[in-house]
Amino acid sequence: MPTWQATMIAADGDADRDGAPLLRRRFTLDDGHGEVARAVLHVTAQGVVETFLDGEAVSGDVLSPGWSSFEWRLRYRTHDVTASLSTGSEHVLGLALGNGWFRGRLGWNGGRAYYGEDLGGFAQLEVTFADGHVQTLVTDGSWESHASAVTANDLYDGQDVDARLLDPAWATTAGTGDGWGGVRALEFDTALLTEHVGPPVRRQEVLPAQRVWTSPSGRTLVDFGQNLVGWLRFTVRGEAGQVVTLRHAEVLEDGELGVRPLRTAKATDTFTLSGGDDVFEPTFTFHGFRYAEVDGWPGELREQDLEAVVVHSELERTGEFECSDEMLNQLHRNVVWGTKGNFLDVPTDCPQRDERLGWTGDLAVFAPTAAYLYDVEDFLRDWMRDLAAEQAARDGLVAFVVPDVLKHVPPIGAFPDPDSTAVWSDVAVWLPWALWEAYGRRELLAEHYPAMTAHVERVLTLLSPQGLWDTVFQFGDWLDPDAPPERPADAKADKGVVATACLFRSLRTVADAARVLGHPGDAERFDAAAARVRTAFLEHYVDEQGLVLSDCATAYALAIEFGLLTGAQREWAGQRLAEIVEKAGYRVSTGFAGTPYVTGALSGTGHLDAAYRLLTERECPSWLYPVTMGATTVWERWDSMLPDGSINPGEMTSFNHYALGAVADWMHRVVAGLSPLEPGYRRSLVAPQPGGGLTWARGSLRTPHGNLAVRWERGDAGLVVDVEVPAGTTAVLRLPGEADRELPAGTHRVTAAVTAS
Repeated sequence: MPTWQATMIAADGDADRDGAPLLRRRFTLDDGHGEVARAVLHVTAQGVVETFLDGEAVSGDVLSPGWSSFEWRLRYRTHDVTASLSTGSEHVLGLALGNGWFRGRLGWNGGRAYYGEDLGGFAQLEVTFADGHVQTLVTDGSWESHASAVTANDLYDGQDVDARLLDPAWATTAGTGDGWGGVRALEFDTALLTEHVGPPVRRQEVLPAQRVWTSPSGRTLVDFGQNLVGWLRFTVRGEAGQVVTLRHAEVLEDGELGVRPLRTAKATDTFTLSGGDDVFEPTFTFHGFRYAEVDGWPGELREQDLEAVVVHSELERTGEFECSDEMLNQLHRNVVWGTKGNFLDVPTDCPQRDERLGWTGDLAVFAPTAAYLYDVEDFLRDWMRDLAAEQAARDGLVAFVVPDVLKHVPPIGAFPDPDSTAVWSDVAVWLPWALWEAYGRRELLAEHYPAMTAHVERVLTLLSPQGLWDTVFQFGDWLDPDAPPERPADAKADKGVVATACLFRSLRTVADAARVLGHPGDAERFDAAAARVRTAFLEHYVDEQGLVLSDCATAYALAIEFGLLTGAQREWAGQRLAEIVEKAGYRVSTGFAGTPYVTGALSGTGHLDAAYRLLTERECPSWLYPVTMGATTVWERWDSMLPDGSINPGEMTSFNHYALGAVADWMHRVVAGLSPLEPGYRRSLVAPQPGGGLTWARGSLRTPHGNLAVRWERGDAGLVVDVEVPAGTTAVLRLPGEADRELPAGTHRVTAAVTAS
C-alpha cells in the first residue's frame, strides 16, 4: 500500500447535492532526471469519480470506486499512466465527481447522503524518473474547482446535462481559469483506504435500437430488444436550450412505458442542447431498462439515432449451456443477462427501482450458478470483505443487505427487530463454500472462515429451548407463489422448518471448512452442533415415515437436499415431493428458499421426470412462463407480468431479479452434467441425466485447470457422449444404468445403450 500524502478535497461551496463538481491541478514534471520510468496514479472518491489526464480518460472505468461499506472501507484503484507523461511539458490532472452511492439516494424510503454530505476527490500521482528520482503530486489545497455541465445526478433518478455549460478543454492545458475557485480539505482517515480487488465497472457492449414508434398517447417509444443495465448514448443537433428527455422502463403496459415497478425512482435523463453537435452519455447514473420514452427530440427519431450502452463489472465468461429446447436456451440466456445486470460492483437484487441493494439471500442461493457462468472469485471476494466488516461491527450478525445501508434508515415495518435470518445471513457460509468448490483456493476459504464461524456461533445463541431456529424474524420461503402480492412472507412452509434446515446445512459446511483448513477442534464442535440441530429438526418437524411439518414442496426440498433425511424417510419424502409437484400441475409452488433446490431434490430421489416436467412447464407459475411472455431476464415474481399483459399489482415487482434463476445450477449439473468432485475441478463429475424430451445438450466450463466440456446426444444407437477433460485432471463419467468410468485428461467419446424419456 502506498504511503499516503494526499488529502481528500472538496470543491469550495459544494452545497448543491444535485451537481457534479470538477477538480483539477496543472503541473509540470521535474527537469534534469531523465525520462519517466514509471508513473502510477492512485485515485478514489467520496462519491464516484472519472479521472482525466490532459483531457483523456485515464481508464475505461465508470462509477468508480463503486459501493463499499464506507464506514470501514473506501477502495482505490491504481492506474499506470507512464505513457501519458513527459518531462518538460505541462500536464493537467482532472477529477469529475458524481454523487454515486456515497451521497445519492439509497433504498426505498427516499433518503440520501447516508455516508456524508461532501463529495471528495483523492488522488496521488507517483512519478519515478530514469535516475530514480520520485515526484509526487497529490490532491491538496493547490487544486481548483468548478461546476460542471452536469446539473443533477443520481443513480435512481437519472442525470441532467446542460451542454451549454460544457467546457471540453477543462482538463487540458487549453482550459481557461474563468470561474474556477478553490478547494477545501475534508476530514478523512486514510486508514480506510483499501485496494479494490474486484474488477472495475466498465462499458461492456452496445445494443442498437430495434424499433421506434408512437404510443397510444402519442409518446415516442424505443425498444432495444433486451432488458439491460446501463444508459443511452447519442449525438444530436438542435436549437440551443432545447431539452431532450429520456425515461426508462423494463416493460410496457397498455402500450405505454410501464414505470410503476420503479416506485419512486425517476430513471429519467435530460439533456439541454447547445445548438451544435452534442454527444450525450450519462455516466453518473445507470438504469435497468429495455424501453425508453423520448421527448423533445429535434426532428424525426430513427433507430440509428440511439444506442444502449451495457454496463456491469468486468467479468470473464467461463460457463456455457445449450440444449435442443430453445425455450430452455432462452431461460438460460435470461439468467446470464440477469447476472450481468445485477453484478454492477455490488451483487444487487434488482437494478431498476428505488432499491438496488446487495440483498444477501439472493446471492446465497445463486452463488453456484454465478461461479459457473463467470469468474466471480475476486468480485465476490471484495463483497465478502464488506460483509465481514459489517458483521464484525454487529457481533456476528449478517445483515439483510451488504453494504448495510438499512442500518442508517428508520426501522423497517416489514422487518421488525432484524437479526440473523435463514438463507439471507447464511450467505456468510454458503457463498465461501461455493467459491471453494468452484475455484479451489484454500487461502480464500481461510480469509472467509472467520465470517463463516461468526455467523453460526451467533445463530446458535438464538435457538429456542427445543434447539430450533424459530425465535427471530425470518423471511422464510419468501415470495411463495401462493402468497398474496402484498404479503410476500405468507408462505406455505413453516419458517422454523426453513430456518432450522438452513442452520443444519451451514453447521455441516463450516465443519467441512474447518477440516479443509486444519482446525479439527472446530470441526468436531460444529459437527456436534449440527447433530443436535438435526435431532431437534427430526423430533419436532418430521414424523416416523418422513412427513415434514407444513407438508409442502419447500419443506421436503430443503430436508432432502440439505441431508436432514436419510434412508426410508428420505425415500418417502422424495415420493411425497413428487406427488405435491404433480398435484400442482408441475407449476412452481416454492419461494426463494425452496426454488433453488426443488429440482435437485426430485432428481436426487429418483424422480427425474418430475424435475424435468417442473423445469419445462410453461403455465404460470413456472420458469418458462416469463419466456412465453417475451422475458429477456429472470423476474422477481413468476407473474411479474400477468397473462393479459398487465403488471403484477404488488409494489415489489422487478423484471430483472436473478435469484429464481438459480435453477441454472441444476441445468449445469444434471442436464449438461458438470460438477466438481474435488474443489476447483481437479477431479470432475460428468453425469448428464437426459430427460424432458431433450435430444441433446452441451455444457462447457473454463475451470482453473482448463476447459471441461460435455455434449450428449440421444440417437438410435443410444446415448453418444463427448467429453473434454482438462490437462492435469481426471473425471468420472456417470451415465444412467452404466458403471462409472474413469476418464484421464483429453477428449473422449462414449456410446451407451441408454434411451432417455
